[in-house]
Amino acid sequence: MTLPRTMRGMVLTGHGGLEKLEWRDDLAVPSPGAGAVLIKVAASSVNNTDINTRTGWYSKSVRGDTASGAVEGYGSAADADGGWSGTALSFPRIQGADCCGEIVAVGAGVPSARTGERVLVRALQSPEGASGSKPTTATFGSECDGAFAEYAIAASGDAIAVRSDLSDVELASFPCAFSTAEGMIQRCGLGAERVLITGASGGVGSAAIQLAKRRGARVTALTSPSKADQLRALGADETIDRDAGLPERSFDIVLDLVGGPRWPDLIDALCDGGRYVTAGAIAGPIVELDLRTLYLRDLSFFGCTHQPANVFTDLVRYIEAGEIRPIIAQSYALADLRAAQEAFLTKSHVGKIGIRVHD
Repeated sequence: MTLPRTMRGMVLTGHGGLEKLEWRDDLAVPSPGAGAVLIKVAASSVNNTDINTRTGWYSKSVRGDTASGAVEGYGSAADADGGWSGTALSFPRIQGADCCGEIVAVGAGVPSARTGERVLVRALQSPEGASGSKPTTATFGSECDGAFAEYAIAASGDAIAVRSDLSDVELASFPCAFSTAEGMIQRCGLGAERVLITGASGGVGSAAIQLAKRRGARVTALTSPSKADQLRALGADETIDRDAGLPERSFDIVLDLVGGPRWPDLIDALCDGGRYVTAGAIAGPIVELDLRTLYLRDLSFFGCTHQPANVFTDLVRYIEAGEIRPIIAQSYALADLRAAQEAFLTKSHVGKIGIRVHD
């Protein structure tokens, strides 16, 4: 296959509003180094982390919810530590944590037989060469360029072959959201227990419903009444209005993507010995904890970012077995990424908003 020298893509030029997303048609097609592969990107999707990285919400200078600066950003205060890892990002950056595509070239040390494979790229990666016992994580489209362009580079071990009749856009809805949910579930050891899921209509929340049901859990979804029927169709056993009171000491596990002002209610909803698991704080990251509640009730708290390698390969196995299904609310062409993010920010959908890269 003869590869082009240039490609089209959406480039993030710095932290800020939607104006920081610039369409380019003169980007250089990258070349895979040793141990890497070049992927012709077929599809991606929109995630909270793409928007939070654009705005700089991960900066410690930002204390509000993710929506407050989602359109205009948070200003230059986020520049020093606006990446989710707490460090400054380099720009320009091609974002896009989700990637479904085809391997079209391989670097040294990668079998040529991989060319032509349909793959999903691991969204949360453990950089090669990281040492020590502490987990090290990099996000595709944050610490390296991602899938909001026609071609992308990934380590061969992070490009996982997938065999499925699902469309490219459907497959691209899985990597970031579903691996985040599966990582939370594996971290806390969820079984056939009572689980409350916040932010249940979003990408991670709706994924968590399916993945929790797969493990035999009894699922309660916290959502708006207009989305309740769709979440029950996904497998939720019951739903609670997100503004309603929560039953105290009723859940073995809370899977939380929201945080914010209602956080104490979530803790009160745990039974004694319960587990609180978080991978997001869209309603706000600053909460108040009475340590007496933590230790007198024998609660366990889990923060979830790093993912053992098996989380993603397990996910691909579930996809291939038809045990989970994609939820695509809408899809947009990559050139319309700004409009896709605007639609995402209305929070009027259930599931994911897909991005078509190679139509």
